[in-house]
Amino acid sequence: MAYEPIWNASPEKLSKFEFVKLQKDGLDVIRTIIEKYALEGYSSIPADDMDLFKWAGVYQQKPRDGHFMMRVRINTGIMTSGQARALAEIGRLYGQNMVDVTTRQAIQFHWLTVENLPDIFKRLEAAGLYSFEACGDCPRTIVGNPLAGIDKDELFDTTDIVEQLNDFFMLNRDFSNLPRKFKISVSANKYNNAQAEINDLAYTPALKVIDGVETLGFHLMVGGGLSAKPHLAQKLDVFVKPEEALKVAAGVVTLFRDYGYREKRHHARLKFLVADWGAEKFKEKLIEAVGELPTRGEDQTIGWQAAYFDGVHPQVQEGLSYVGLNVPVGRMNSDELDQLAELADQYGEGKLRTTMSQNIIISGVPNEKLSALLEAPVLQRLSPSAKPFISRTVACTGNEFCNLALVETKQRAVSVAAYLDEHIRLDEKLRIHFIGCPNACGQKQVADIGLQGTLIKTPDGMTDAFDIAVGGTLGCGDHGPAAEFARPLKGRVQAERVGPVLEQLISFYTEQRQDQENFHAFTGRVGVPALQEQLTAILKAEPVTTSKE
Repeated sequence: MAYEPIWNASPEKLSKFEFVKLQKDGLDVIRTIIEKYALEGYSSIPADDMDLFKWAGVYQQKPRDGHFMMRVRINTGIMTSGQARALAEIGRLYGQNMVDVTTRQAIQFHWLTVENLPDIFKRLEAAGLYSFEACGDCPRTIVGNPLAGIDKDELFDTTDIVEQLNDFFMLNRDFSNLPRKFKISVSANKYNNAQAEINDLAYTPALKVIDGVETLGFHLMVGGGLSAKPHLAQKLDVFVKPEEALKVAAGVVTLFRDYGYREKRHHARLKFLVADWGAEKFKEKLIEAVGELPTRGEDQTIGWQAAYFDGVHPQVQEGLSYVGLNVPVGRMNSDELDQLAELADQYGEGKLRTTMSQNIIISGVPNEKLSALLEAPVLQRLSPSAKPFISRTVACTGNEFCNLALVETKQRAVSVAAYLDEHIRLDEKLRIHFIGCPNACGQKQVADIGLQGTLIKTPDGMTDAFDIAVGGTLGCGDHGPAAEFARPLKGRVQAERVGPVLEQLISFYTEQRQDQENFHAFTGRVGVPALQEQLTAILKAEPVTTSKE
C-alpha cells in the first residue's frame, strides 16, 4: 500500500518543494527522463521536474547549460573490476574522461547530457550499479567499512547488512518522499572508519551479554549532519543485533518521514528533530515503531583513523594484503580507473574499494605479488606512498561544476598541498579539507584544518578567499576523546595566500606543540585565542610571494 503522508505542519506552511513532491513522486522522473526528456532534449524539461532529477542521482552542472553531474551508488565502497570498467567506459563515452570519488564513497561523473542518460542507466544496471536515489529527499548511498570482509579490526563482516538495507530502501516509494536527504553509515570496524557522528543514522560496533551469551551487534547514533549548522549524532540507549538492523533502520526512517520538519528546507534534516526531541524521546518513539530493544552493551569503538588506508596492510586472511592508493582530491580519469581494474584482476581479488577520504583500495593481493603490483605505472600518480599533505587533502567539487560553490576547490587544494609538501617537514599527517560553500560536502568540520570558500572585496574587485577552521575530529566511542567540530578563526585569506598562511600556522604548531601532541590536542590546549592571534598577525604582515598557486 502506498504511504499516505503525515505532515508535521499544516498544509499552508509547507515549503514550496513539498507541494512539488506531492504532485509527482521523485522516482517518477526516472521514467520521464527515459521516455520523454531524452528524446525531446534539455529545453523540454520544466523547472519542477528538473528539481526532481535528483531522484535519478542527477544534478544540473554549472553553468546550467544542458550538462549534468551524476552520482553512482557504491555500497560500502566495494565494487568489482567489471563494475569499475563499466564506470570508466561511461566516463570515457559521456563524461569527458573524468571520474571523481566522493566523500560518501560514490563515483561521480560530469558533462553528461539528458540524451545520454537512458544509455547510462542501462550500462549501470547491466553492471549491477545504480545512480537512482544517490541524491534527493530519500535514503541515499549507504556508506560503510571499505574493508568489510578483509578487515582484521572489524567485529564481523557488514557487507550483507549494507546490501540488505540498500535493497530495501532503493526505489521504495514508502520512503521516497522524506523531508530531506537521509544518510546511513554501517561499520563494525573498531576505528570509526564510517564516520558515525556525521550521519543521520549510524551503526557502530558493540558487544552485549544476552541470556549469558556474548552477542556481537551494533550501537545506534542518530541525528548527525554537517552543512551550515552541523550536529553530532546522539547515542541511543539501544543494542541492535545484526539480524535486526533492517527493522531498526526502517523504524528510524519512518520517524523521520512522519515527524520530520517540512516547513523550511534548511530546517528539514533529521538532526533538527533529534535536537528538539532529545535521545531519550527518540528512543521511546523508535521502540513504539519497532518493538523493544536491549539497552546498550559494551562499545567496541576505540579510535578514529579518518578513513585513511594508504600503503600496504595485512588482511585478516593469512598471506593477503590490501594496498591503499591516494587519488588526489578524488579525481582520476577513465584510463586510470581501467588500469586499476586490470591490477585488481591481475594481482588482487578483482575488487576496488572507495573510501570516504576520496581514495581507492586494491584488496586481496597475495603477498608474493605485492612487489610487482607496486611497480605498475599508474601507481606513480595514484600512489600508495604519496607525500604527506596531498595524501590527506580532501576537496569538494567546487565552482568548476557545482552551482552552489563560490570558489574553485580541487585545483586549489592540489596546489596548496604541493606547496606545503615542498615547504614543511612534519612527523604528523594533517588533514586539510576544502569546501566551496556552507553545504560542506568536503566535510571541513571534521578536518584538522578546514577551509571554506568565500568572496572578498578588494581594490581590484571581488576575489576568491577562504575562511579557516581548526581542530576538527570524530570520536573514539566510549574509550577516548569525543568528536568535536573544527572551530572557526576570524580573518579571510585570499586564495593565492592560502599556502603561505597555512605554512606559518603549521610552523607555529610545530614550534609550540608538546611531545607526541597531535594537532587536535594542540588546538584544545592552546585554544582558539592563541591560534586567532597568530592568524591575525600573519594576515597583517606583507603577503608572502613564494607561492606559485
